[in-house]
Amino acid sequence: MTVFSRISVFFTPRRDDRLREMVLAALRWVILVLSVALIVFISIDIYDKIDFLANRFYMKFQFWVCMVFMADFFIELLLTPRGGRAGYIRHRWYYLLLSIPYLSIINHYDLHVNSDVLYCIRFVPLARGALALSIIYGYLTRNKIKSMLAIYITILIITVYFASLIFFEREQPVNVLVTSYWEALWWSGMQVTTLGCDIYPVTVIGKILSVVLSIMGMIMFPLFTVYLTDMIIRRHNQNAGLPASTGQTET
Repeated sequence: MTVFSRISVFFTPRRDDRLREMVLAALRWVILVLSVALIVFISIDIYDKIDFLANRFYMKFQFWVCMVFMADFFIELLLTPRGGRAGYIRHRWYYLLLSIPYLSIINHYDLHVNSDVLYCIRFVPLARGALALSIIYGYLTRNKIKSMLAIYITILIITVYFASLIFFEREQPVNVLVTSYWEALWWSGMQVTTLGCDIYPVTVIGKILSVVLSIMGMIMFPLFTVYLTDMIIRRHNQNAGLPASTGQTET
């Protein structure tokens, strides 16, 4: 019997569901911590204008982070009851795609990739971390609307931050209106609130970021309105002694 088979046999629904949930929760926290570490590394490289492909430490670190992400996918697959493994693969296949160390593959085989595409690929593993964050939020609250709002706000903040980094690195050399990172951060904040800014992007990536941030900002306001409406209705029903209309409880 192989090691994976022993693990699969040990973690069965009848033996210890609680232990399985603890292992899965621990793996998701590990993924979240590694994603934060990636954010720190990427930020330092951008601030110091370091070529990430030439940074051997970063390349090794992101490779092993991706390996952990891939291991998490297969461990979760093994810990899933046999009857649900096909469904797990069907609903989580993109988790595996987001865990592949594309930068290491491109660098190892010396593949020729457009510089803008290559630049964006480095952020792919962070999407895997965002998925882990959404699952963790699901554990922290049973209220779906509250959980959805918290997840979206967190993803929005991360997106604004990285959009400002990308905008600064790409626009600063060619855009006279961008002279510091704080101007790029101000631009990102104004774009996501759809208020507009007196700084205009001149690069392709800058224009794409402008559209993406505006769309995310427009999505934000309806979600916030739904959350406020749900909170007001729940508070009114509690004061009136009525059951919550959403039928959900908060932890």
